[in-house]
Amino acid sequence: MRTLPHTGEVTALVGVIILMVLEMTALATAPARDRPLVSGALIGAGTATFVVVAALWHSHRGATRQRRRSLTETVDESWFTADTLEGFPMEDVRPCLLGKDAPSLNTLYTAWVFATHGQDAHWIEHHLNLPAGITHLLVDAARQRH
Repeated sequence: MRTLPHTGEVTALVGVIILMVLEMTALATAPARDRPLVSGALIGAGTATFVVVAALWHSHRGATRQRRRSLTETVDESWFTADTLEGFPMEDVRPCLLGKDAPSLNTLYTAWVFATHGQDAHWIEHHLNLPAGITHLLVDAARQRH
């Protein structure tokens, strides 16, 4: 099963809505004389939450950029030679190309290149959004090639 895109954004939106409902409930149930104090505390808590979420988001984005940068630094022209697709298990992956949500042949070729250069099935599955069965098939075939 593939994950839905923007799952983090949906989760954040639901969290914000729940927080707003809780804040409105707290304000509505607070005695009138305490509402300024409760309101100030809620604004402070909301601001602190925003700062923490922004810092985590920035950290996550920075780590993602660093991983992409390190990946592109390790890929060089030697990965792409006349023999790059030698041993590609076309007959084994052909049935995978026929389904409704089938990956493209170019994506499978990319996964093959990663597999022949030592990436494991989980890494390929995660970064290319491929089913586990296909990535394991490619990684196993790449290991047998060497």
